[in-house]
Amino acid sequence: MEKDNPILKKSFAFAVRVVKPYKYLIEEKKEFTLAKQILRSGTSVGANIEEAIGGYSKKKFRAKMSIPNKEIRETKYWLRLLKETDFVSTNQFESLYSDADELAKMLFRIIQNSKT
Repeated sequence: MEKDNPILKKSFAFAVRVVKPYKYLIEEKKEFTLAKQILRSGTSVGANIEEAIGGYSKKKFRAKMSIPNKEIRETKYWLRLLKETDFVSTNQFESLYSDADELAKMLFRIIQNSKT
């Protein structure tokens, strides 16, 4: 059942994608601080979604889902910063940012729908 959950699939795939620029940033660019920030926020989205799905009441579910919503917003911030400081290319940025934006929209819809 959970394997068919689109937000779980998308957030896990996004976490995998975030690990790759993290490795690139530390190995090639020798940028450790920003790399750690993007890794932390980008991978925590899926982990927090998993936790939220873990059998809470609707109210707690909404509260728990607000955490990955904040984390994806933070990740988008770090992506913009990495692009503007020339640590990632425009192509890398656009691809990751597009995925982050899609996750943010999905999370927003889930939170909104859980209110009804």
